[in-house]
Amino acid sequence: MPTIKNYKADLRGKYRRYFEISLILSLSLIIAAFKLSPKDRSIDENYNPPQELITIENIINTDQKPEPPELPVRPKIIVAQTDDVIEELLLDDISIDYDADLGQPPALPDPPRIIDDEPFIDWADEMPEPIGGIKAIQEKAYYTEIAKLAQIEGKVIVEALIDKEGNVTEVHLIKDIGGGLGEVAMNAVRNTRFTPGKQRGIPVKVKIMIPIKFVLR
Repeated sequence: MPTIKNYKADLRGKYRRYFEISLILSLSLIIAAFKLSPKDRSIDENYNPPQELITIENIINTDQKPEPPELPVRPKIIVAQTDDVIEELLLDDISIDYDADLGQPPALPDPPRIIDDEPFIDWADEMPEPIGGIKAIQEKAYYTEIAKLAQIEGKVIVEALIDKEGNVTEVHLIKDIGGGLGEVAMNAVRNTRFTPGKQRGIPVKVKIMIPIKFVLR
């Protein structure tokens, strides 16, 4: 007698097998999900977050009264003594009669122009001297701002040509130390009147050297 296959019993067996396989897969996925989930971070009671550095500056009170500025000290300028300058100047007393009737002076013709070709000499019996002494040159000399900032000190030598009347006709800078002090020294000598030099009692034109020393105090 041939065997008759029961398809319903076969389907029930397969259904049970599929159910078991599905259950195993589901449990495996659940277990894997728990293992892969992030762990809870434990809170460290001793943990201190980094603190921001606070800087406190000492602010100076600007309402204080400023100290009075120091008065500038006038630089000392020394005119060196040389044999070319006479130490003293003697003047005779001059008396003037203010009560004399002078009247109207007559008109005089213009004097003829005389060209003096006499050369300047380097030495005379009586050498020219600044009227008022070396102080007359010192009062006209000063320190420039550039020279003060650069703290320039030293000696400037000026050559002066003195005519027969004691006027300075020319000045030449022989030695300069910079800072504009050479120009200051030349102007001081140029604007100073001198006694005329004399040779055997006769006024002559003389060329002299004047050293001027600049010193910061």
